[in-house]
Amino acid sequence: MSETVPAPAPGPTGVIHDIGYRHYDGPRLGRGSALAALIVHSLRGVFGLGRTARAKIMPFLLAGVMMLPAVVSIAVMAMIKRPGLSYPSYAVTMQAVLAVFLAAQSPYLVAPDLRFRVLPLYLSRPVKTGDYVAAKLAAMAIALFLLVAVPLTTLYVGELLIDLPGPPHTHDYFAALATSVVYAVLLASVGVALASFTPRRGLGVASVIAIYLLSSAISAVLVGVLFSVSRDSAAAWAWLINPFFLVDAVQVWLFGTSPNNDGGYPPGAGGPVAAVAVLAVVALCVTALVLRYRKAASS
Repeated sequence: MSETVPAPAPGPTGVIHDIGYRHYDGPRLGRGSALAALIVHSLRGVFGLGRTARAKIMPFLLAGVMMLPAVVSIAVMAMIKRPGLSYPSYAVTMQAVLAVFLAAQSPYLVAPDLRFRVLPLYLSRPVKTGDYVAAKLAAMAIALFLLVAVPLTTLYVGELLIDLPGPPHTHDYFAALATSVVYAVLLASVGVALASFTPRRGLGVASVIAIYLLSSAISAVLVGVLFSVSRDSAAAWAWLINPFFLVDAVQVWLFGTSPNNDGGYPPGAGGPVAAVAVLAVVALCVTALVLRYRKAASS
């Protein structure tokens, strides 16, 4: 009779795989560094840096278009030895390009995070809802400021190098540079707020463009109608419906520059009212953004 051989003991069923995880022992930089990193990451994304080549086409193409009038103006100044494009009028002249840039890039800042539901990862710790909103607004505002400030600075440096007769237009340059901050903050607040209400980038682009076209059209139609019936004072107020002329009225009030429209702005209270309107729009947009992201973070 054959001898029974005992069955071998079962081997271990669990296997530990080395996936390369290493514990982090470095310094904890905290909330401020996280906020700065988010701003830099968002700003790079606005210009397509770190993204595909196709993502870089639109922002750099629009940046080139913004530079074109400055370059042409420098060439004209060099040939005829006369001042070129006015600094305070640069943003108003290029308002369509700024609106397209805002519409094209602001949905990138917010739509993917909403669509793929990664917002809770940002808001775990130490970044809070207010930090996230501030980072996105800061990135968009910095991008818009650079879009205006770089051509203005190029134009001013060109004027100094050409050495035109008479003193350089330093006051107008710094007035336009300071006003560029107001343009950037107002436009970024409106654009990011509108884009945050939909996770689809196409709808975000359409909403920003629609608001710009609607405000411009209403302003232009009202101004034309009121001028035609000799209501010049009311027409001066109608210019302020357009956000670019609204900021231009603030520029005229603060720095004494020439108005960049046909009929000017309301004398006296027009400048302070425009400034209060800018602050009110920014405050409304920021409040809407904070409420929107509090709801998105809790869902």
